[in-house]
Amino acid sequence: MSTIPSFAASPILETDRLILRLPKAEDFDRYAELLADETAARYIGGCQPRAAAWRKFLQQPGAWLLQGFGMFSVVDRAGGRWLGQLGPWRPEGWPGNEIGYAFHPDAWGQGYAVEAAVAAIDWAFSALHWDDIIHCIDPANVASQQVARRLGSTRLCSGQLPAPVEDLPIDIWGQTRAQWREHRTRFA
Repeated sequence: MSTIPSFAASPILETDRLILRLPKAEDFDRYAELLADETAARYIGGCQPRAAAWRKFLQQPGAWLLQGFGMFSVVDRAGGRWLGQLGPWRPEGWPGNEIGYAFHPDAWGQGYAVEAAVAAIDWAFSALHWDDIIHCIDPANVASQQVARRLGSTRLCSGQLPAPVEDLPIDIWGQTRAQWREHRTRFA
């Protein structure tokens, strides 16, 4: 019988401007806005009505409960505003250990994704003992490619996600733990 991880022991990561924590119900309204925005949702499965967004929102708390990791809610330290989700993600059939990210459009262009990703990658390598990380990025998603490049990841290959998203085009970007150690110095 497996032991289910305790939410009481769940990590809270902090950066200069951000708090990364488990998702809470209070995050949902902004998450639903993200999935209702045609441009913001384009590369993360497309626009979703509020009821479908709720079901998708529940994936991350479920991942935390069953796997002991999932994407964090990224929250502004100053005001507590939910900015997006980012962190370790590895559902069944996924092509690797992903550090994924999706941010509310009003949080774009402010460096939040890179700042949060540095903390999440550090955590994934130390707490989860991953040897490498990937980012699954649509070939047309230039903004996500720029985030991956800033983190030191490179395009490794074309890839495929499992059903029901197997028809989405993706490139797999990534780096090893050793490469991250080299890149990490630029964020110190």
